[in-house]
Amino acid sequence: MADGSDTTMTLSRPVPGSLITGIKSFAEDHGGAKAVIEYVGRRGARIVLVGEDGVWGDQFAEGTDIARSACAQAGVKIENAWERELLEQMRPSNDLWRSMGRRTLSR
Repeated sequence: MADGSDTTMTLSRPVPGSLITGIKSFAEDHGGAKAVIEYVGRRGARIVLVGEDGVWGDQFAEGTDIARSACAQAGVKIENAWERELLEQMRPSNDLWRSMGRRTLSR
């Protein structure tokens, strides 16, 4: 598909089992999850997972193709962009707010 959601493509590299397991585990621990995949250059792709309970976390993959395949195999729906509803669902922890505050104040 033109939007990149075709998960039947052939991959040049295998999907690490630990990546699939990590995504599945997150989804199970948080009542389900949705993912947004972000390209981060040579490093690969960041998979941001947002649980149904508002908790979020991330995983890294070698590329966006690997990330999409891992999410598909883990049964996690991929969102094409950061939609308002998904952002409103996220609930950052107090520890995250504190760490963001320290970074801002230390500049």
